[in-house]
Amino acid sequence: MAEMMGSGIELMFAGMGIVFLFLAMLVVAINFMSALVLRFFPDAPMPEVAATPKPVNGIDKSVIAAITAAIHQHRSRPKS
Repeated sequence: MAEMMGSGIELMFAGMGIVFLFLAMLVVAINFMSALVLRFFPDAPMPEVAATPKPVNGIDKSVIAAITAAIHQHRSRPKS
């Protein structure tokens, strides 16, 4: 019985060690790739974000306001 417990503990530490080594190598690889990207593409342009959202499918602003008010009223109701 003690021999099986010892083998189990050895297997546990071996598995944990393998997972730790894999994760450490993953961190190193990600940092290396990040350094490469920053070195070869230092000033990558960021995509421009629109300041105001454009109406989808020509929905009127009053309809959007009504939907927003309905959602606010629904969320502010007391739970029963």
